[in-house]
Amino acid sequence: MVLKPGESDAFHRHNNETVYFEKGSKLKIETLGGEPIIADVPDGHVMWHEAWTHRVTNLGEQTAIAIIVEEK
Repeated sequence: MVLKPGESDAFHRHNNETVYFEKGSKLKIETLGGEPIIADVPDGHVMWHEAWTHRVTNLGEQTAIAIIVEEK
């Protein structure tokens, strides 16, 4: 995933996933029907998440770059 400052992706679904943020940024994560989460994600951060549908917006000043590995 590569998101430039101010850029959003569309709502999409992932299976269970691990995400490694090569370059972090300030991100807004929205889920269907849920409250948005605002997170300052640091470079090198790793997260795991169960299957979900979401959209990510880069609110920061640097491009966010993440490697996503998910179950198939």
